[in-house]
Amino acid sequence: MRDRMNVYFPPELLKQITDLADRKKLSRSAIVEAAVASFLSPDGADRQEAAFTRRLDRLSRQMQRLERDVGLTAETLALFIRFWLTITPPLPNDAQAAAQLKGRERFEGFVEALGRRLQKGQSFLREIPEDIVRHEPAAKPD
Repeated sequence: MRDRMNVYFPPELLKQITDLADRKKLSRSAIVEAAVASFLSPDGADRQEAAFTRRLDRLSRQMQRLERDVGLTAETLALFIRFWLTITPPLPNDAQAAAQLKGRERFEGFVEALGRRLQKGQSFLREIPEDIVRHEPAAKPD
């Protein structure tokens, strides 16, 4: 047996209920009944909390990967700069123009190679195993 209940809805909500009922080929009463049952269901909140927990876990993993990648990038850049500054002798004034031209050519080649690598979906950071970064002690300054 069912009891009758009169309920008043704002026009925009009633339109949404009607549209959903038409799409699903159900009565408006069935739509409202399902919504109220879902709202009152104790496991509805549990399902929502579980969904939030899964999403937060996924976001946490993404943040950990992002932190790892940024740390690797910063360390790689710092190591390269230190190495480059250590081994690159100063050029005499008459050789600087040729070196700048060669530098531009090399940089253009680097950008092209980087573009090809990115188009293929390759990533240097993905080539480094997680356990190497996570378990090795921090490098000590020379």
